[in-house]
Amino acid sequence: MRRKSKNVLQNRIIKFSIAVLCTFILLIGRLFWFQVIKSDEYKMAALKQRGKEVKLYPERGIIYDRNFIPLTNRDRVSTVYFTDESSLKEYLRNYNTYIKEKDKNNNRIKSIELEEEINEEELPKGAYVYDKTLRYDKNNLLSHVIGYIKKSENKGESGIEKVFDEILRNKKLNSIFFEVDNKKRIIPGGGYAVVKDKKSSFPNSVQLTIDYHIQKVVENEMDSRKIKGAVIVADVETGEIVAMASRPNFDQDNVNAYFNKDNMELYNKAIQVSYPPGSLFKIVVLLSALEEEPSIVNEIFYCKGYEKINDVIIKCNKEEGHGYISLSEAFSKSCNSTFIQIGQRIGSEKIIDMAYKLGFGKKINIGLFEETEGKLPSGKELLGPSIGNISIGQGKIEVTPLQVTNMMLTLANEGVNKKLSIIKGIVTEDGYMVKEFKKDKEERIISHENARIVDDLMSKVVKTGTGRSMDLEDIGGACGKTGSAQAVLNGEKTIHGWFSGYFPEKNPKYVITVFAEEVYSGSMSAVPIFENIAKEISQKNR
Repeated sequence: MRRKSKNVLQNRIIKFSIAVLCTFILLIGRLFWFQVIKSDEYKMAALKQRGKEVKLYPERGIIYDRNFIPLTNRDRVSTVYFTDESSLKEYLRNYNTYIKEKDKNNNRIKSIELEEEINEEELPKGAYVYDKTLRYDKNNLLSHVIGYIKKSENKGESGIEKVFDEILRNKKLNSIFFEVDNKKRIIPGGGYAVVKDKKSSFPNSVQLTIDYHIQKVVENEMDSRKIKGAVIVADVETGEIVAMASRPNFDQDNVNAYFNKDNMELYNKAIQVSYPPGSLFKIVVLLSALEEEPSIVNEIFYCKGYEKINDVIIKCNKEEGHGYISLSEAFSKSCNSTFIQIGQRIGSEKIIDMAYKLGFGKKINIGLFEETEGKLPSGKELLGPSIGNISIGQGKIEVTPLQVTNMMLTLANEGVNKKLSIIKGIVTEDGYMVKEFKKDKEERIISHENARIVDDLMSKVVKTGTGRSMDLEDIGGACGKTGSAQAVLNGEKTIHGWFSGYFPEKNPKYVITVFAEEVYSGSMSAVPIFENIAKEISQKNR
């Protein structure tokens, strides 16, 4: 009996010991789980609760081009972050770096973007180097289309940033959290953690029809020539805008610097400002005449160097006159007298009706809020001598480069309007299309026959007329029309130059519209820009 009791006692001791051992092992395992395996996670959680956040990545989704090349959030810059004033001062002494604004508040992180690599081991205590992703390209590529944000509110103020503000407000980002004390001051040399969120699978990005490489070609050409104005390039087959640029440009990270200036840096001149079209409007006059009198294409006109309507005299572009001239020659040489004579026969109302039919005097609606309608005369503005100015694209007529591109796209498609667009749709960061931008159905605007007549006349503009300075034989030639429009800018008279057309001459691929402010003429300023852009695009597509 005593032996049996002893065995029971021993069994209990063994079981108790095993239980204690298991508990001890579990405690050690749990401690290991917290202090080793989960230490970074809990440290990060603690720092998020009581730390100071420094953003390394923009709080907005990406804007992509047609090939999913990022147009935002693409550039990175190595940046030194300082947790206190002493580390900043020591860095400035060692590297002799200039910083515009020294923030003396110890509760804020100061940073300096690096222009060259440095030895991180030589950095003072409280200084850290990380790559920061920039929202905008350093060259501010496509700035007027992308727009800008109000940083303090992460709110889109213009362009695509404004149109898709709710979509682009992306809360997933990379940040550093620095440890702070009870007074919310950063602890020099204290703890920190880098938070890297995974790529979002939610629709927080936007894809455009823009082609990054063609956009660069356009902007480089405008900058090299120091041209103020706008350029648009559109795909003939799809109606998609592959490039849109406006000059002068602006810095999207320093928008406040332009609010009190009068150089119109913040205006997208491709869509937001309207201008007299000059001789480009002769296409509208010609099309309205062809609808009323198809035989007019075979007529001979006489130009004496001016036209007199009532008491108003309007000079031709050739002061001594062209003499007897065919419609084909009058169009290619941009004879004002001929088109004023045609305008008087057709009448103002029919010309303006054709202009409206071609997309002037109303928004094209490509999805950007800033687009303006331009101006077309109406009522009493159509009476009397006004037909003279209407026939040559002057007076009360104002159009945007986008509207001109829309007309030229219709002609390139033999009278069918393909509907311009600049937005493909809303996408996820990994490229999945969530909501595609739907365009209106294409429609025939002018007859195939009349479109071919204008096409033939525009080819002669390039071969023998005002656009003959171009050498585009290697890329298949081109069709187009020049325009030199008188305007008043800042109280002074000036001339704006136009050239809009498409290439190659047969089976065209691209429409290009060039608008240049304050120049001598369209043939001398806009034509060379068209030529160079067309050659560059052709070279890239080979």
